[in-house]
Amino acid sequence: MKVLITSTYFHPYSSGLSVYALRLARGLLGLGHEVCVLTAQYDKSLPLAENLDGVKIVRVKVGMKLSKGVLMPDLKTLAKKWIAWADVLNVHMPQFEAFVFARLAKQLKKPLVVTYHCDLVMSGGWFSRLAGWGTNLLGKQTLKKARVIVQNTLDYAQHSEILKPHLDKVIEVPAPVVFLKTSPDEKMNFRKEYGLSDTDKVLGLAGRVASEKGYEYLAQALPLVWEKQPTARVVHAGSWKGVIGEEAYLAKVEAMIQPFGEKWKSLGFLTDEDFMRFFAACDVLVFSSLNATESFGIVQIEAMSQGTPVVASDLPGVRQPVLQTGVGRIVPVRNAVALAEGILSVLDESGGTRVVPESYLKNFEQEQVAERYQEIFASLV
Repeated sequence: MKVLITSTYFHPYSSGLSVYALRLARGLLGLGHEVCVLTAQYDKSLPLAENLDGVKIVRVKVGMKLSKGVLMPDLKTLAKKWIAWADVLNVHMPQFEAFVFARLAKQLKKPLVVTYHCDLVMSGGWFSRLAGWGTNLLGKQTLKKARVIVQNTLDYAQHSEILKPHLDKVIEVPAPVVFLKTSPDEKMNFRKEYGLSDTDKVLGLAGRVASEKGYEYLAQALPLVWEKQPTARVVHAGSWKGVIGEEAYLAKVEAMIQPFGEKWKSLGFLTDEDFMRFFAACDVLVFSSLNATESFGIVQIEAMSQGTPVVASDLPGVRQPVLQTGVGRIVPVRNAVALAEGILSVLDESGGTRVVPESYLKNFEQEQVAERYQEIFASLV
């Protein structure tokens, strides 16, 4: 089967959406399918065509950037070519250009499967909000044309104003995760390498810096945490600087944490192997997201696979890993005091490593998720 995946941002850009799309592409490739990813050349240094371990990547030149979105004059020509090539089209939303793909799929009589990652909630000035409104408006038209809509959880879909009219087409499929085992020695060596002592209580943050992450509430919660856990420190793994459209938010967070010094530390982007060692080295992962731009959080599953509990916001979808495993705490959104209490509650628990059932984690394996998609595609082609 020939599968065309579309995503505005893709490898080497790192976000929950782009990582999901890459893992899905690799999983489908492993099942014997041909996979092409059509994406934007968001960085002019990236080649227009690339083969990534068998996955074709076709990048479209960007004419103009609009907030986090892009305009691509050559998109329609390339999209028509590759949709004609494909047996099935898989569009990852939110995506400003999604409606172009949906309309061409209808014209070329190719089934459209939308992977709906999240609602788009834009902050900032009027231009950013206008771009978000336009993307959501076009997204609604795309969803009408989709044969199937994939979401991480029905919990999120049932609470999304955009997805509610289409619940009859929504299928719950877990997000793909690549699990890597880590040993106690690797955990200890990781801590030493990054200057973390045995007595430090490491509060982990994972992923790119973005306004929906709610880091400012963790900054407000830290003094309350230090009253009972003076050795607590925040360690962030992922893109810190250079995240597209998040310059103002980064400046805001950096101003808040400047007095903390080494008590708030960014490790920058890590390899997959080091990311897993990072999760193992954390005493708790903090997932303090604020709004519907977050629908799940793959990092929660990655942390749990290393026995690390999670303190997560009480948001649809986001709350599911803790609710289903009991490994961590759910806390109210935008509440620094409750966040501090949740962190302290987890840190106060005895027993060390928590065990998440293998049967639960298995649902998220890259191959398992690819097989679920294979079933969906096969039912439509």
